Parts: sequence; C-alpha cells; structure tokens
Amino acid sequence: MQKDLSDYRKSYEKGELLLANVPENPMELFQKWFYEVDRFFAEDETNAMTVSTIGIDGYPKNRVVLLKKYTYEGFIFYTNYESEKGKAIAQNPNVCLSFFWQGAERQIIIKGNAEKIAENLSDGYFESRPRGSQLGALVSHQSEAIESREFIEDKLQKLEQKYEGKEIPRPEYWGGYIVKPVEIEFWQGRPNRLHDRIRYKLQSDYNWKINRLSP
Repeated sequence: MQKDLSDYRKSYEKGELLLANVPENPMELFQKWFYEVDRFFAEDETNAMTVSTIGIDGYPKNRVVLLKKYTYEGFIFYTNYESEKGKAIAQNPNVCLSFFWQGAERQIIIKGNAEKIAENLSDGYFESRPRGSQLGALVSHQSEAIESREFIEDKLQKLEQKYEGKEIPRPEYWGGYIVKPVEIEFWQGRPNRLHDRIRYKLQSDYNWKINRLSP
C-alpha cells in the first residue's frame, strides 16, 4: 500500500505572533489564546491536549486527554494512576503537553514535570463528575487487557446496582496530575511556512527567558 501526500498543502494566514506583543509570563498568553480559540473557533475541542510520556518500555507514547484546569503553577488533568501513562509518569515525570487548534492555526508545546495533586482536590473533582463517569473510573482498570466488551459492560451493570442511591467513592488509583512547565512554545501559522514561534524557558521562580525561534 502506498499513497503520495507530497501535494497536501495549506497556506496559514489567520494570525501573527510578534515578540514585541507577548507578555512576560507564558501562562497569560496561554489564557489569551485559550479564550480566543474557545470563543471564536467552536469546532475545536479547546481543552483537548496530547500528553506524551516515556514508557517503561523506553518508547515515547502520545495520547489525547482533556485539560481540566490551569493556573500560574501549571496544567491539571485526571487519569488512572495505574494506567500506562500513570506508570510512565511514576518512572519519569518529565512529560510534554501539546495543543493543536486547527481553526486558529495555532499550536502550543509544553515541557514540564508531572506530579500528583492533593487527594482532596482529586476528591472534589471526582464528586463533580456525572455518575456515569464516576462509575467508568471504577469499572476500567485502564490499559489492562480484557477478554471482551461484554466483560466491561457486565461489570458496569453490577456496579450500577451496587451503588444505586449511594455515593460513589473515588478509587485510590484515580486522580489528578499537575504539569508544572519548564518550557512553553507558542506556534502561529504564517504564509510560506515562515511560521511564528515564540519560546519561553523557565529560569527561576516564574522568571522566563523569551526567544523567537526560526520556523
């Protein structure tokens, strides 16, 4: 099987990113871009991001998860701590996050260190989830091989009966991570592949060195 993709081309013409106009803290620019994409490009799932880890087998692996909160300190998402990504983070907390917003022709790449958030914060978010999502966290031992789809559906049905009319507890193996950034790159598509790339590198205590990179 073979398909030549060399003629797939697109001209990026929806914006610019000038060094003179960026704030000193990258989280302020992230907030601005996130707001603009969320408001003006509704076709994009704005909080969908790729999380890249180095697996225990030595290979990098990417998967899309949903960003649930961001602060000046970092980016928070939730998952199963015993999943493939959870085991990878336990061994090597250096991760990469990336957002690609096709409608706005923008990309953000974030290098950072992942660590578990406080249990009470994970409890609070778990309690805010729909019951179906809460049960899903109990049902799925994420990344483990299972015998069939019916196995999961049967397990869900039994848990629905068990917790009917009752509060569903957060499993100990499920919770949040915060990724504290050490480098954030903002990419804005431009014509003729001369894209704008602005990189922030953490120096110390929220002091960032800012550079324009060659496209």
